Amino acid sequence: MKREAISALTMVFAAIPAVAGNVYVVDFVSGADLCVYVVDYESGADLNVYYVDYESGAKGEDAFWYVVDSESLADVKVYFVGYESGADLKIYVVDYASGAGWNNSHPWQGRLH
Repeated sequence: MKREAISALTMVFAAIPAVAGNVYVVDFVSGADLCVYVVDYESGADLNVYYVDYESGAKGEDAFWYVVDSESLADVKVYFVGYESGADLKIYVVDYASGAGWNNSHPWQGRLH
C-alpha cells in the first residue's frame, strides 16, 4: 500500500508543469541527494511538507516543496524509499501551508531550498 502511494505521488508530481524549482524526484537511489520516507502520521515525521503549485511559493522554505521535471532545475534531488530505515528524512504531507515545518532538529534543516 505504501509503495503504491509513493508511486502515485511520484506520477502526480512528474505531471506538474515546471519552469524551475526545488525538488526533483529521481528514479534511482544513486542519483539522490536525499532519501525520503513518507510516514503515515505527523508525529513520526521530521518534516511536514506542503506541496506548492508555483516555484515562487517554495523559495527559501524547507517545508514548501515545488517539484520540477528537470534535474538541472532542482535544489535537491530526492528518492522515495519504501522503508523508514532507509531514509535520511521522514516527511508527512500536510494539506495546508500552515501545517508545514520542522518537527525535529535535523541535519538537513536549512538545506532544502
